[in-house]
Amino acid sequence: MAIHDPVSSDVVASPRVTVVVATRNRGADLARSLSCHEGPVIVIDNGSTDGSPDVVREGFPHVRLVEAGRNLGAQARNVGVRLATTPYVAFADDDSWWARGALERAADVLDTHPRLAVLAARVLVGAEQTIDPVCAAMAASPLTTEPDLPGPSVLGFLACGAVVRRSAYMAAGGFDDVIFFYGEEERLALDLAAAGWGLAYVNDIVAHHLPSGVRDPRRRQILAARNTVLTALLRRPWPVVARAVLASACSGPVGRRGLGQAIALVPRALARRRRVPLRVEAARRSLDRHDPDGTGTS
Repeated sequence: MAIHDPVSSDVVASPRVTVVVATRNRGADLARSLSCHEGPVIVIDNGSTDGSPDVVREGFPHVRLVEAGRNLGAQARNVGVRLATTPYVAFADDDSWWARGALERAADVLDTHPRLAVLAARVLVGAEQTIDPVCAAMAASPLTTEPDLPGPSVLGFLACGAVVRRSAYMAAGGFDDVIFFYGEEERLALDLAAAGWGLAYVNDIVAHHLPSGVRDPRRRQILAARNTVLTALLRRPWPVVARAVLASACSGPVGRRGLGQAIALVPRALARRRRVPLRVEAARRSLDRHDPDGTGTS
């Protein structure tokens, strides 16, 4: 793993928040989004072959670049969080960025609410700036708004629209190599809640997402099916696991392929299985009833 430290800085940085960006083979998107970030910024390159590291080195010398040398998936963010020296870390994808002033506001909210581990922001998508459906679901969360939290309680989030308390994230182990990528947020959310941390949606803090054209929708559907099963296996009761398996098996070729990939990872998942406390499972079940399509984020 190669780390390239910045040689200069022309960005006024918040002393409380570091932006961590994980990227792979999206150099054009990265060139656009990095110019929008308020620093400090750490980019973790997941083994790109399209010259993405050169984009960072040549165009953004103030950005700290880590070349992982291989695809770490969502775990790349763990590398960035470990390197960050600020109390809070904001995640961004290579095709997303935070609105001006949003991170200072997020830091103020986190300072004011010491039990808050994840601040889930409003994500506006595309040139039309429409609210992401996941954020709309979080805003309508059936979980109570706890008196020591700044908004509706949630048990999931969009990583590209989340600011985390670094100490809580590190204590929970960050993202894992079972889920790897896509839908990786739910397992972490469950673990943070199990440890007593709060997660809340804060509507007035905004991130922007201009979805990359370099995407494979079918692959993402397969990953969603796979990771729904694996997340249940990692943290939830056996009847929930059985329902997830059945739903995947009955959802056509994409679901069955995702289930096949999940089966290959069962030994690894079982080795790390740890059921969440009853209070967290009860909250998760209330979201299941509210969110029958299973986005896991409301």
